[in-house]
Amino acid sequence: MAIEETLPLGVVLERRKIDHPWQDVSWRPVGVIPGAPACDPRGPWKRLRNGDGWEHYHCGTLPLLLFRKETEAYKVNLSQQTPRIFVVLRGEEEADAAHDVVPFLVTASPFEAQDYLDSGEEIVEAVPMPPDVIAFVESYVEEHHVDEPFYKRKRKPHDPNDSGFARKPPVSARDG
Repeated sequence: MAIEETLPLGVVLERRKIDHPWQDVSWRPVGVIPGAPACDPRGPWKRLRNGDGWEHYHCGTLPLLLFRKETEAYKVNLSQQTPRIFVVLRGEEEADAAHDVVPFLVTASPFEAQDYLDSGEEIVEAVPMPPDVIAFVESYVEEHHVDEPFYKRKRKPHDPNDSGFARKPPVSARDG
């Protein structure tokens, strides 16, 4: 495998009618499709299925990028009972946009997902990682992960005569 690997993932969003004074519908990711055909997140979405008050759409195909410097985060994700793919959605700002939100990013790194959550600008939701994607991420981690040794810092003994500065100040309190 290369230093950086890519797997296209189709994002599946659910549109659900809700009873809320300021919103008619809610959007949330419900799954990903490994190896999905290309689909522009801003273009027309393909309806996959529907039910009473809800619809599922293939709303875009985004690349899942794996980087060798982030293998620790992937290991943390894979160690969970149910590994997850994190989908980041952004609100559409244009008034004539076809949809309220668009998928922006998919990641297997919970640390990267946390960074997007901290910003408060995006919607971040976790969906179950499909078995094919688990195998893909596991093989990438096996090939590229290097455990970093932990070095405990040694403390210096306290010296009461040491002021903590490399050189003495030019003026001292006793001079004045």
